[in-house]
Amino acid sequence: MQFQEQGTVANQRYTVSPRTLSFVLCEGALLLLRGAPAKRLWANQLNGLGGHIEPGESPRQSALREIREEAGLTLQQLDLRALVHVSGHEGHPGVMLFVFLGRVAGRATQPSPEGQLEWHPLDALPWDQMVADLPHLLPRLLGEERGDVLYGCYTADASGEMRYHLEN
Repeated sequence: MQFQEQGTVANQRYTVSPRTLSFVLCEGALLLLRGAPAKRLWANQLNGLGGHIEPGESPRQSALREIREEAGLTLQQLDLRALVHVSGHEGHPGVMLFVFLGRVAGRATQPSPEGQLEWHPLDALPWDQMVADLPHLLPRLLGEERGDVLYGCYTADASGEMRYHLEN
């Protein structure tokens, strides 16, 4: 199949930016990244690991690369656990978020310019320090049976506040 046969037309339709978001578990703890103070988005807030999918990468390849770059971890097991469409607002492109969950055998990480890596016990997660959608997403993500994929859509209301909808 030729590229033109994919139905893509530049700047004439709604677009999304593909990104990954990954969470890593080890011995009853969750690895989170506290965004560097100078970051444009989510400075000093806790989030998973991730970023943009580069041209030619699959979502899984991107997630593995981001985990390696941001934490120095190489995962053998990494499962897709959610697909979330973050709707664009007022003419801005949206985001298609591929959310992964993986496990490692040890907690050794390398420093990241993205921020400070922190392991948090699953029974004492600091919800009030997280990026706004994580208190909605993580309980579902961590509680679902292996293999279940969540589907979500985040939309902005009239005031610009995000609303989170997740379903199986």
